Amino acid sequence: MTTAYVIALLLSAICGAPLFVIIGALAIVLFTAGGIDPQAVIIEMYRLASAPTLIAIPLFTFAGYLLAESKSPERMVELYRSIFGWMPGGFAIVSFIACAFFTAFTGASGVTIIALGGLLYPILISERYSEKFSLGLLTTGGSLGLLFPPSLPLILFAVIAQVNIDALFLAGIVPGIFLITLLSLFSIKAGMKAGVVRQKFEFKKMLRALSAAAWIIPLPFVILVGIYGGIFTASEAAAIAVLYVLFIEICIYGDIKIKKDIPRIAANSMTLVGGVLVILGCALGLTNYLVDEQIPMKILEFMRTFITSKIMFLAVLNVFLLVIGCLMDIFSATIVVVPLIVPIAKEFGVDPIHLGIIFLTNLEIGYSTPPVGLNLFISSFRFKKPIPELYRASLPFLAVLLVALVVITYFPDLSLGLVRLFGKG
Repeated sequence: MTTAYVIALLLSAICGAPLFVIIGALAIVLFTAGGIDPQAVIIEMYRLASAPTLIAIPLFTFAGYLLAESKSPERMVELYRSIFGWMPGGFAIVSFIACAFFTAFTGASGVTIIALGGLLYPILISERYSEKFSLGLLTTGGSLGLLFPPSLPLILFAVIAQVNIDALFLAGIVPGIFLITLLSLFSIKAGMKAGVVRQKFEFKKMLRALSAAAWIIPLPFVILVGIYGGIFTASEAAAIAVLYVLFIEICIYGDIKIKKDIPRIAANSMTLVGGVLVILGCALGLTNYLVDEQIPMKILEFMRTFITSKIMFLAVLNVFLLVIGCLMDIFSATIVVVPLIVPIAKEFGVDPIHLGIIFLTNLEIGYSTPPVGLNLFISSFRFKKPIPELYRASLPFLAVLLVALVVITYFPDLSLGLVRLFGKG
């Protein structure tokens, strides 16, 4: 009977049933078959709801959506342009930094591509970047920034893997900068080859742009200094971020109207958060079953017959996660896969914080990996281009990202250096 239920659930998933229904029902079926009260699923959902760090997820997401819906993207792009526009490939670097900034706050690459694509794409074309280069940049850059705090996937991984959120925030900073740096070097080379337009550096222009963005610039620094200075927790930082963004966007810039915009933005952002939390609650119930049945340990024993070293394990893990990142969105993948790989990685001596950065880097790349990476479809819709064209456009950028992934994977100090420096390890 249990097998019949599982088959029915698999068919439902294929037909498009919501993921939380599949996961929740599977947990109930397996608990019942094992003679365990299925109330365990509900208990896990209650435990999730009472977690003190949970409030950070909706608050940071709301702050990110507020920024994305305002004119702050234009202000930040103009500031970055005034600073980097003199370099060959300067506006490409501007685009990467802008995408990373807004993806870090929204936690969703689709929002970045939709919100910034219309702004950045025509400028890239006007500055003589090829259409192929511009499409590849915006497609892969859409998920750039998931390693930077206060990215929602970082918080989600910390909750599921039960690691310190502050430590994971720190761990993502250097690898995130490393990704942007490698992509920027590639863009400089491409810019020199294409003979793109280079702006003359003007100090007055930079000051004007700095003045226009003066209220936005302190936001990430307030969050990071507050958390690591012991002034407030990650959850309190999220509340401060929302209040700060509301203040500057309503009272200072006037981009957001209370009656017209706030309800719509709140509904859009909480739709994303609500879906994630419902899936997470059901998945934690299923995770309990997997732990009780020692499924991760059984997988580990199976893997040990083929994988004999940490180096080999990390190589296999990367291939597996790239496939997962290509097939699933980052939230579903985090919720479903993390409980399985964390105990296995520990057995191979992989630090859980380092594992989190490896995991999120893979899924960040997977968003743009053919044939079904989510960014490819979002870009196809946003720029009205056929999917095969986006495949070709993304491949050079993916090659650069894969090089970065190898370095991040096999040089753990890149992730753990700041964590140890601040005593969070």
